[in-house]
Amino acid sequence: MKQTTFFSIALFMLIFQGVSAQDTYLQCGTIMDVETGKFLKEKTIVVSENKIKSIVDGYVQGEVADQVINLKTKTVMPGFIDMHVHIESESSPTTYIDRYTKNDVDVAFQSTVYAKKTLMAGFTTVRDLGGSGVNIALRKAIDNGLVVGPRIFTAGEAIATTGGHADPTNGMKWDQMGDPGPKEGVVNSPEEGKKAVRQRYKEGADVIKITATGGVLSVAKSGQNPQFMIDEIKAITDTAKDYGMLTAAHAHGDEGMQRAILGGIKTIEHGTLMSEETMELMKKYDTYLVPTITAGKEVTENAKKPGYFPPVVAKKASEIGPKIQAMFAKAYKRGVPIAFGTDAGVFNHGENAREFVYMVEAGMPVTKAIYAATVTNATLLGKATELGQLKEGFIADIVATDKNPIDQVETLKSVSFVMKNGKVYKN
Repeated sequence: MKQTTFFSIALFMLIFQGVSAQDTYLQCGTIMDVETGKFLKEKTIVVSENKIKSIVDGYVQGEVADQVINLKTKTVMPGFIDMHVHIESESSPTTYIDRYTKNDVDVAFQSTVYAKKTLMAGFTTVRDLGGSGVNIALRKAIDNGLVVGPRIFTAGEAIATTGGHADPTNGMKWDQMGDPGPKEGVVNSPEEGKKAVRQRYKEGADVIKITATGGVLSVAKSGQNPQFMIDEIKAITDTAKDYGMLTAAHAHGDEGMQRAILGGIKTIEHGTLMSEETMELMKKYDTYLVPTITAGKEVTENAKKPGYFPPVVAKKASEIGPKIQAMFAKAYKRGVPIAFGTDAGVFNHGENAREFVYMVEAGMPVTKAIYAATVTNATLLGKATELGQLKEGFIADIVATDKNPIDQVETLKSVSFVMKNGKVYKN
């Protein structure tokens, strides 16, 4: 009896170990080495748990218990990283009414839909640059396996000045505006800037985003005026550095961009009216441009639709939106460091890969655009040894397209395979 029990336990342990040790073999027709821009033929990526165990020549399969996935007709790349999304919301004609009619729970439920669309589009990691704070809860839900979505690095709520682009009371009745402060993300001094960063950290944010200039979609007159002093920005970036938080600045106007760069901001979002002087400043300080061309295209079209935007917003959208792609072309040609980001939420989530097409249209080779969306962004997020490449020991974030993007950049808009953290979500 005891001997039988012993053999039963031993058999169970062997079976359990076999199941738990199951690997996945991705037989890949073409793999993109994003570091070199080269495409490698007939490789097998072996995934163990959530990591890439090895990449071997030819089409290999493991033991009987291992999973084999046929990607022999596909082009395989690392999962894409979008450095500028707003995962909680999506632009619509009711956007400016929604904040009075939707509760946080409504926002939370809709954000789960947007998160899933983003992941299914091949974006396995995103940086969320401002919402209500629901974005922090969404990140936790995804990390805990409760919701399907990309890996999120989030700013929580953005930081603005009174009346600035991210002041949450813009456009309200005077008696409803009140006087929001650092807790709500509104600051007017270096000391308040420090407090706002620490508040974001306390709430669970990963990164810090400020609105260095006016913006298009806020209900405020200017879309480009500078809205922070350099000492305020420096107080924010110095404090963020103490807490290990990457910094970003929304900026359309040139003066606000220069202040942000001199104040220590790492990424400039949009950069619409950037001068050549500012481009040189970005190169000097190793500041990255996140162009968000897709958002510029989208607001330009929506401004043509009667009633889609309030008049003050429609005017700014018509003036600023059409200029982003041409600015990007100049900045890229001049050697400004480029990161990939889209401003998804200003347009429909899941359409993030449109940005690749517009970057290529503006003169950036597709291999460089993919590099920006993988290696560059992983490095900026402090994950250069974990994300953004197909290498042994890296996290298994892997996507595939039906065609080679060198031949057809549009194929990036319809990925046919998505693996995140070693788990297949789309095949």
